[in-house]
Amino acid sequence: MFFRIYKIFRFTNFSLHKLYELYNYMKHPTPTIEYTITPPKGLISVNLPELWRFRELLYIFVWRDLKVRYKQTALGIIWAIFQPFIMMLIFTLFFSVFAKIPSDGAPYPIFVYSGLLLWNYFSHALTSASESLVSNQGIIKKIYFPRLFFPISTVITPLIDFIFALIVFFGLMAYFHYSPGWLGIALIPVFLIIAILTATGLGLFCASLNVKYRDVRHILPFFIQTLFFMTPVIYPINIIPAKYHWIVDLNPMAGTITSMRNAILHTAPVNWLLLGLSFVGAFLLLMFGLYYFRRTERYFADNI
Repeated sequence: MFFRIYKIFRFTNFSLHKLYELYNYMKHPTPTIEYTITPPKGLISVNLPELWRFRELLYIFVWRDLKVRYKQTALGIIWAIFQPFIMMLIFTLFFSVFAKIPSDGAPYPIFVYSGLLLWNYFSHALTSASESLVSNQGIIKKIYFPRLFFPISTVITPLIDFIFALIVFFGLMAYFHYSPGWLGIALIPVFLIIAILTATGLGLFCASLNVKYRDVRHILPFFIQTLFFMTPVIYPINIIPAKYHWIVDLNPMAGTITSMRNAILHTAPVNWLLLGLSFVGAFLLLMFGLYYFRRTERYFADNI
């Protein structure tokens, strides 16, 4: 009998140590961890510990968006350079050569390219964020995780395009023998943060609205195109009459693009008041977007 028990232990790769571990597990089982999902409380409720616990999921979403963005494309990441470069050539031809729009003494190609840098990031991030919930409705209906990750990941993804476009921008400045201002280079992270806050705030609002009203996908391109001509991207801000400057000041992207252009191309002193107003406006948009997103988040799975 003992020989048969020995053979069982030997040929089943079993041991007394494993048997002891199994006994301890059955006697003291591992406690079950339970998570209680409750509606958000307060004016703007963001569960930072929960976001940190699911942080790896955010990395996965960002990496997935990057791969999908350039998957099965012949040019790949070159599209991040090709699009603003072609837009710069078109605007230079029609608005500089034909329309004779001034550029504050700087060569018009780098003048308009400096505006397209932040604007292209903003428009791409806002468009992607507005569709982030609808395009991932299958995941939202099945499992729970912080829904904020979808708009946030789509806002992070276009940063890669911005970096490559920025390299081309400095290459254009070297081609035209135009030296950048060191203050402007140092302030690039500040300008980018304002653009990120603006795109995130509007993106959260549009994404939440798009869950219930699919008209957003039709209205948003028209809104972005209208806002493009209301923002000094292809023209200097000083051609706008002074009595209408208050309208421009309400647009955080207008002050940010103007300040970045003045600082890098040193065409005019940096208007710190305008830059401060842009930051405040971007922050208020972020708070409004967060508020609306958290208020409507509980209905996403039902309405989507």
